[in-house]
Amino acid sequence: METSRINDPRTPPRTPGSPGSPPGDCDVVTVPARQGLEAVDILRRGTGEAVGLVLHDDGGGTLGFLVPPGTAAAWDVPGSTCTGTDGRGLTLAPEPPVEGSDWLLPPGEADLATDPAVLREALGKAARTIKAADSCR
Repeated sequence: METSRINDPRTPPRTPGSPGSPPGDCDVVTVPARQGLEAVDILRRGTGEAVGLVLHDDGGGTLGFLVPPGTAAAWDVPGSTCTGTDGRGLTLAPEPPVEGSDWLLPPGEADLATDPAVLREALGKAARTIKAADSCR
């Protein structure tokens, strides 16, 4: 599969975060894997909203949700971080764009970016679910 380089002048401009936009047009929200997996489940079954591309690290400790560019500037969800990618050469390919990671939801199986407001709500619900489950032990 041919990869699409970010900021390639031959690549026509696209609306950031739109389907088919390269991942470099996105910021990345990183969360603990347990909360992230719960949020993916919530997004896939409960909200009716699409979940975007999701990365996981090789150690399985974190998940990274691709969100529209600019999200990092206002992201304030406790227990998570949001990093702007600034188009640093990420590629849209079957191979993950970050060394030491792999796709949980790869290109072709998900929309490009998750709506940050929807993700924020799903992460909050996931945290509450985990807290409730842990308090039953």
